[in-house]
Amino acid sequence: MQAMYLMVAVVVGMQQQLVVPRMVVPALAHAQVALQGLDALDALDALDGLDGLDGLDAIYAVDTWNAGTLQDEQDPTDSLWRAARQALNHADYQSAANLFGDLAHRYPTAVRAGDALYWAAFALYKNDNLDRARSFLLTQQQRYPKAATLRDGDALLARVQAALAKHGDAAAAEWIRRHVQPTVDTGRTRGGSCPGEDDDDDLRIAALNGLLQMDATSALPILKKVLARRDSCSAGLRRKAVFIVSQKRGTETEDILLDVARHVFWLSQVGSDRAVTALDSILSSATDPELQDKAIFALSQIHQGRAGQILRDYAGNVRAPDEAREKAIFWLGQQHSPENAAFLRELYAKLLGEDLKEKVIFSLSQMGGADNGRWLMDIALNEREPVEMRKKALFWVGQTGGNLDQLAGLYDRMQNQDMKEQLIFVYSQRHEAAALDQLIRIAKTEQDKELRKKAIFWLGQSHDPRAAQVLLEIINP
Repeated sequence: MQAMYLMVAVVVGMQQQLVVPRMVVPALAHAQVALQGLDALDALDALDGLDGLDGLDAIYAVDTWNAGTLQDEQDPTDSLWRAARQALNHADYQSAANLFGDLAHRYPTAVRAGDALYWAAFALYKNDNLDRARSFLLTQQQRYPKAATLRDGDALLARVQAALAKHGDAAAAEWIRRHVQPTVDTGRTRGGSCPGEDDDDDLRIAALNGLLQMDATSALPILKKVLARRDSCSAGLRRKAVFIVSQKRGTETEDILLDVARHVFWLSQVGSDRAVTALDSILSSATDPELQDKAIFALSQIHQGRAGQILRDYAGNVRAPDEAREKAIFWLGQQHSPENAAFLRELYAKLLGEDLKEKVIFSLSQMGGADNGRWLMDIALNEREPVEMRKKALFWVGQTGGNLDQLAGLYDRMQNQDMKEQLIFVYSQRHEAAALDQLIRIAKTEQDKELRKKAIFWLGQSHDPRAAQVLLEIINP
């Protein structure tokens, strides 16, 4: 859950250009709970409120303004701090910047001075006064190395520098390059650990996030150098760089992603003909099962005809590994297209392995539709099919809402005891009265003792009063 929160926080930060201190996590966690059940885009839209009044109220709720330090009510900075945070709470960024800046200027030795510089810079950033925001953040770094908001200031500085670089500020562009590109150190953070791709309060990750705002021409050369790193602490940086490359457009984007084949998922985000061709090449030549799986998944996420055809060809390729073919069959079933359904029904008759056959049955059951339902029933009734396949088909007919009258009529026609047992189970999983009627009939009249016992067992699992009455009658004839 924490990893999910961090990813949402990163995306919201990218879209809203908002940097909130780490201590806001508890309040945001409550907001995340309210978002459960929404899809990803709805969730991000719902978090837009963090950019204004409601979001700042959440910050106040956990008292991050005091940055862990309780101030005496006689502290001369107290009235300025309260006025500044009230202005920020009402999105009066100019007043907030002036008040926070005045506090830091008039009381440079106060406990709150370093944090005031951060909040002044934050307000200036929101008001597009980027040069002054940068100045305040650099001052915080130089004069207040123990400020509680220092790492948040690093992240905000990266966004400020990226915004300035986007507008042609050479010094800002150089800052981004210097903090993202390889250095002589190990790549470790201030705390001594290696940065992860979700550590958006880490200076290097924050600088990489800043590249999202820069045009592809400026950003891609920097990202290529990050991807070329191979030191032990750069894995998180490389993963973040792959994501950012995937958000850029242009032929060089595809070239870079093709060079990073182990990140083939992002080729699905490009979705061009060249990306499809690259994935086809990876799928046909790769011997690593993990790489094959990623290529198959990436193709399944590209909704264009050629990608689907490549998956169908691979699923039907008898020389391909069965496990990879199973994955292709599964993802074909998730696309719910008539072409895929017709292909899978035809493919089933050509398959020899039961695992592949079972995967086709499952995929067609997930697609639904009258044609697939009839096909599943035909498999269940076909005595030339292996019993296990017939049982699987019968199970999915029952699970996907197959006609109960037809299912009830099958019992007396079935000669195979395994199939009769499967039908009893199918009836037990349906909630219609007619399904219970069928179980009662079997429990009372079936000549085979084992089948009667199966029906009686499932009647015992029912909460219907009729089932209890039948059981009582069987116990006391």
